[in-house]
Amino acid sequence: MAEKLRVAVLFGGRNSEHEVSLVSASSVIERLDPEKYDVIPIGITKEGKWIAGPESMQLLKSGRSPRESNALILPEPFAQASGGHALGKIDVIFPVLHGPYGEDGTVQGFLELTGIPYVGCGVLGSAVCMDKVMQKKVLAAVGFSQVPYVWFWASEWEERKRGITDELALGYPLFVKPANMGSSVGISKAHDQTELAVAVARAMQYDRKIIIEQGIADCREIEVAVLGNQLPRASVPGEIIPSNEFYDYDAKYVDGKSKAVIPAKLSDEKRAEIQDTATRAYRALDCEGMARVDFLLASDGTAYVNEVNTIPGFTAISMYPKLWEASGRPYGELLDELIQLALARTAEKKKLRVSFRPKEQWYAN
Repeated sequence: MAEKLRVAVLFGGRNSEHEVSLVSASSVIERLDPEKYDVIPIGITKEGKWIAGPESMQLLKSGRSPRESNALILPEPFAQASGGHALGKIDVIFPVLHGPYGEDGTVQGFLELTGIPYVGCGVLGSAVCMDKVMQKKVLAAVGFSQVPYVWFWASEWEERKRGITDELALGYPLFVKPANMGSSVGISKAHDQTELAVAVARAMQYDRKIIIEQGIADCREIEVAVLGNQLPRASVPGEIIPSNEFYDYDAKYVDGKSKAVIPAKLSDEKRAEIQDTATRAYRALDCEGMARVDFLLASDGTAYVNEVNTIPGFTAISMYPKLWEASGRPYGELLDELIQLALARTAEKKKLRVSFRPKEQWYAN
């Protein structure tokens, strides 16, 4: 029997999507095959402390702060666990961290320094996709269809707020978002100037950079799951029918009334177009491992790329695993493939040279 892989699952984090991460990670831990993997839960508190062990999930869910003796010792968090016991060898790390300080390239950069294989996108893809403004700029440079938008720093709002709708040259409704946040945290739909001011104030509670997008009348929300490294493939598309006016935090996680239609009711041509667009956007943004690509499908048939999420939700109701299950890849097998993709990427990197021999050892003089 093959030796089991030791998989460290990271969850929690220093952001407003902390609670979503806990639920996603619980699902991942539950679905990792115990015949194949030894799972090491590692929680990150909202204060940034790393704690390991079976009790870490319950500790974070309780909201209690860990004792100092329960925290991993930084800057080598994989060297020791609570009580000073060695964690031992870790074969692969599975970050289930949503939002800033988890999905934005910060943790990925740290993991690159450890040399340990990790699931999901690398530093560049994670950072660009987390920042909705930079993501849009990259996609625009490659020619993808996107809704009109404007962005600004929170510090600029007072001097620009009167002319912001003129800059857009578009009418209401408008969507206001923190540029670096997911799970619909801080997002509002504004129908007039008064609501716009309230929406911007709300978004500024979560980010210094704000984006305002034109709303599209009678559009459909279509999502595609993408999987792979250099040769990604797309799942069947699914459609979200939100319980609220738009797919806000409550509609996603709280009220349980939103519906997912999988596969989405699309013509064969439109389905193929959206799948192709999803994989091309994935490659354009330097994604590897996984991502969920979200579209707004207008009544005239135009498919606008809305967002690309590099660590999509893994809860029981999350679209990413549900889309792959509908595409013939059950949850457990999906986790297996994500881990294998992480190992394959690291194996490729280990073939690269880390030394260069110059003609003379000039640096030693």
